[in-house]
Amino acid sequence: MRRIVWLAWIAVHFNEYGYSQGPLRGTVGTVVVLLAALLVGYGLHRHRPAALTAAGLTCAAGIGWLAFH
Repeated sequence: MRRIVWLAWIAVHFNEYGYSQGPLRGTVGTVVVLLAALLVGYGLHRHRPAALTAAGLTCAAGIGWLAFH
């Protein structure tokens, strides 16, 4: 349940933490992306290759998105 709440929070606040918003918000955004990737990977922990792939893609997509916002 916490994972769903966390991902919902990210969906609501996705525009507030881009790198163009300043160093503090950029750092918070990076930490949020890393935590989301950790939760995605943990959710698939029974299938290690899928977990690592999904976590890596989540991290890359999230940080890439932060770089352009």
